[in-house]
Amino acid sequence: MNILVTGAWGQLGSWLRILASAASDRFVFTDVAQAGEEQLEMLRRLGGGNVPLGCSALDITDIDGIRQTAEAHGIDAIVNCAAFTNVDAAEDRPELAEALNAAAVGNLAAVARERNALLVHISTDYVFGADPYNTPCSEDRKGTPSGVYGLTKLHGEQAVIASGCKYVIMRTAWLYSEFGKNFLKTMLALTALKPEIRVVFDQAGTPTYAAGLAHAVLAVLDDYRSAGTTGVTYHKSGIYNFSDEGVCSWYDFAKAVAAFAGHDSCRILPCHSGEFPSKVVRPAYSVLDKTRIKETFGLELQWWPEGVRKCTASLAAHASRD
Repeated sequence: MNILVTGAWGQLGSWLRILASAASDRFVFTDVAQAGEEQLEMLRRLGGGNVPLGCSALDITDIDGIRQTAEAHGIDAIVNCAAFTNVDAAEDRPELAEALNAAAVGNLAAVARERNALLVHISTDYVFGADPYNTPCSEDRKGTPSGVYGLTKLHGEQAVIASGCKYVIMRTAWLYSEFGKNFLKTMLALTALKPEIRVVFDQAGTPTYAAGLAHAVLAVLDDYRSAGTTGVTYHKSGIYNFSDEGVCSWYDFAKAVAAFAGHDSCRILPCHSGEFPSKVVRPAYSVLDKTRIKETFGLELQWWPEGVRKCTASLAAHASRD
């Protein structure tokens, strides 16, 4: 298959690059951003000499540009990793968040429909949060976002479904990796430098290593290829939750990062989220129920500390070579 990947310099896109080096499909990586030398070096170290580093410019708010790219490469499937993910900034720039997280997603879905292609769209646990609950969120639970970011991502999901294209929406949570800015890398830096930090303990979810999410995306694409890409329907179209297994607070996450890194001299204290004022109320409990994706695609998911251990070790190995 010919697979178009948007947002290809992000955390998930970078791991898809690494895995693509061993895949039989042809991947076309696109983004509006450019990669820095540090990211390219990390890709080389994790992916070896065969990792694809090329990237074409593609603005997903431009539907004609999407059509032209898809036509030029004979695209059979699209993986949308692009999004406006700055939760606080979305409160100040709701129009931009809506354009990138909803309208642009509708563009991708429309082109997928026109080409009879599959759209794999990455969504978020932030589609939940406004209503209180303490049991894992199933895909059928009504979306009740508490801020602009979650609302626009929910609108993106709705645009995909309304388009009539073949689709798999994958909701994920607390994503981290060796690439870009994320909580794990921030905690590594802070616990290495500071004698004491405070981390909230009253928000619960599940950290997700981007490498595992990338494997899950490829599993979906493999299943779609096996089912036959020429059909007008894909019987596994739908919304699926994906994260690592288990549940923790941000405090627990930080403690695990420090422990795996050996940063024992930093004292990590639990605190309430109210001690860190924010423009948006983040979900207090957004653990995702992954039963559907495990049963449908035969996936086995790792316990969240295992992903933290792998990523921390990977970053330590990278630092030791510098």
